[in-house]
Amino acid sequence: MENNLNLYYIFYTVANHKNISGAAKELYISQPAISKAISKLESGLNTKLFLRSSRGVTLTLEGEMLYGQVRNAFISIHNGEEQLKKSRELGVSHLSIGVSVTLCKYILLPYLQAFVKDNPHVKVSITCHPSLETIRDIENGISDIGLVGMGNGTNSSLIYTPVMELQDTFVTTDRYLENFKIREGTTIQDKSALFQNATFMMLNKENVSRKYVDSYLLNQQIYMENVIEINTMDLLIELAKIDLGIACVIKDFVRDELADGTLKELVFRRSIPKRRVGFIYRADAELTEPMQKFLKYFEQP
Repeated sequence: MENNLNLYYIFYTVANHKNISGAAKELYISQPAISKAISKLESGLNTKLFLRSSRGVTLTLEGEMLYGQVRNAFISIHNGEEQLKKSRELGVSHLSIGVSVTLCKYILLPYLQAFVKDNPHVKVSITCHPSLETIRDIENGISDIGLVGMGNGTNSSLIYTPVMELQDTFVTTDRYLENFKIREGTTIQDKSALFQNATFMMLNKENVSRKYVDSYLLNQQIYMENVIEINTMDLLIELAKIDLGIACVIKDFVRDELADGTLKELVFRRSIPKRRVGFIYRADAELTEPMQKFLKYFEQP
């Protein structure tokens, strides 16, 4: 832009009033100063913008052309200022969250529901990715905050705020165990036969939960011969409920099924160690007001 924005605003105001005196009153500057500013703008554009007469001023054809564009620009600026003012008054802001589908459904949603109810003017966006992708999004500034398992590729550039502990376990149905006994002629107490012949259902190998459980199995020297890989925790749970096999799931997410007997927990040698889940955000990022408010929901008992 070759000319000062102030010159364009003076031009815009004069065009609205169609006389210099009215513009001078609105802008609280002298009429000679108005005339000088218009002359400077015309000189800079090498174009005559106004026709003067005893009744005031009228725009030239070129002036009309410029006025249309300048008017739109100042209307946009005004609208922007009004939106900012409204945002401040209502507390409108934005919070972007990265989370896996499973953690979103079982951990995030109950807290998010309360947060949205208490903060209706905070715009919330959720990106559902596996935890490793969520971590990359946080590192690259794509998401403000992410809900992931601790140790899943986190590093010193990220702040980690623990939320809760999760317990991985194996579950199945009594019917599957009965069928296994009939088919194999043995019970689940025969661990060698169980690991060799039972159908185990696990998340896919790239999933961080699967990697954590695989590490436990390797440490315990447990080797499963028949493994079906499933993409989602929800599907694992549903397949276990229809007697398809033994599923590795998060115990916290099947408490109702365990309580009413729909599913039965199996413990091999010793329970899988609990793992922590929490929020991460960049250490060099500003902890915005929406982020601070949201994290407080997880601090409440």
